[in-house]
Amino acid sequence: MRASAELEPQSQPGPGTGLHLALLIEEGRGEWHARRIVRSLEAMGARVTVSSLPHCAFDTGLESGIDIPGFKGRLPDGVFVRSISAGTLEQITFRLGLLHALRESGVRVWNDARAIERCVDKSQTTFLLHKNGIATPRTRVCETLAHAQEYTEGLDRPLVVKPLFGSQGKGIGKIASQSELPAPETVDQMYYMQDYVAPRDGLYEDWRVLATRHRVIAAMTRRGTDWVTNIHQGGQARVHLPDDEMTRISMAAMRAVDADYAGIDIIRTAEGELQVLEVNSNPAWRGLQTVADINIAWAIAEDFLKTVLAHREASGIPVTAVP
Repeated sequence: MRASAELEPQSQPGPGTGLHLALLIEEGRGEWHARRIVRSLEAMGARVTVSSLPHCAFDTGLESGIDIPGFKGRLPDGVFVRSISAGTLEQITFRLGLLHALRESGVRVWNDARAIERCVDKSQTTFLLHKNGIATPRTRVCETLAHAQEYTEGLDRPLVVKPLFGSQGKGIGKIASQSELPAPETVDQMYYMQDYVAPRDGLYEDWRVLATRHRVIAAMTRRGTDWVTNIHQGGQARVHLPDDEMTRISMAAMRAVDADYAGIDIIRTAEGELQVLEVNSNPAWRGLQTVADINIAWAIAEDFLKTVLAHREASGIPVTAVP
């Protein structure tokens, strides 16, 4: 039976008592996930200020050098990043710089800029999976149509072409010949070409595993009527209990990109091998919550809080309430 989205019973004082945390969300958007994380953290005793990176600033007039709304020039005890918000190259670079600066200032950031950079750029994710010996479909990433044409000359297998940045199955396509390569302006001159994994027993199926550094929280099987199984593309979800092999590869993928929490997309080849397709550092779990037997937001908030407290203890930083 699926658990409701209600919070776990509160017990005060909670483990987060005295902590003032920042939660950074998508600019100008109501955030279903963020609301549930905030409720969970507050139920555990923490104080949470919600903002977004476009409202933050570097300011050398402040002792910390960083101005986050609601903190009066002080640093948060921890930062939970739901989004860095869309923007220009300069804006994204600035926002990632703020997250780097927070980490350099001793603040525990979930996920920090390094993990976000590695996961947002699919080529980095794929390289790190390969480097760490984690099975993933063969992938070629290159600039310009000419280089993509060179790779696909006499193509003898289908490829999946994905946008370098993107999620939820948007903008991906399958090609069987060089002539089907998308026009360069539609892919920003970047070609991410991954071997297509044919369905096992004719079943279009993959898995989304949601995990933190501490544990696998929940997982689901996604099935579709064609090869794109994302829930936002019409895939159907059902709860899945990962076995030891799937748990191992999921946690290994997390370590490869050094993420604190992530959604790991896994597929099984026709030969039975599990392969990691992607690691998402800003995973959505609304669809997963409809089938999961655990309050996902509570579990994530619990693990975030556990990490922040352990980091502060290891750093010798006392927990003091921010006025």
